[in-house]
Amino acid sequence: MLLVAGLGNPGREYERNRHNAGHLVVDELARRHGGSWKSKFSGRLSEIKLDGEKLVLLKPETFMNDSGRSVAAAARFFKIEPQDVLVVHDEGDFDLGRLEIKHGGGLAGHNGLRSIAQELGTQEFTRLRIGVGRPERGDHRTLADYVLADFEPHDEADALVARAADSVEAFALERG
Repeated sequence: MLLVAGLGNPGREYERNRHNAGHLVVDELARRHGGSWKSKFSGRLSEIKLDGEKLVLLKPETFMNDSGRSVAAAARFFKIEPQDVLVVHDEGDFDLGRLEIKHGGGLAGHNGLRSIAQELGTQEFTRLRIGVGRPERGDHRTLADYVLADFEPHDEADALVARAADSVEAFALERG
């Protein structure tokens, strides 16, 4: 069993933000595999099957900085160890479109990851880092303001989300 936690912020005003890349990816996985959402663990939960492997999809609705509360509650309920948790999140240090799966390591100043590490008691969980880029030269927004803005049409967010969902599926199948 794999817990796939897609990070983001709750509410319509955040839906298409770069910071909600994780929410968008688990939404895509639920859509592809006929998952339906229910409220649980201070978030939205959907259970799907991928070639016999159970994936628990979670969208914490606690705001990014408190994501760990939701992730840890789901992990405890399903008896999922930290090494069986995949956190999908935006990565401002990566160029737009770059994807990387990484197990463990630092938190790179990401408050959602910090919250999850604190609640799980370890940093030994896997992350799918989705490059959302940084403000371009001449754009005076801070990184925080940039990631809290919607994807632009030229960002091709739908293609990026589809590729990230493909990566989650490939990761889950390799484990099984």
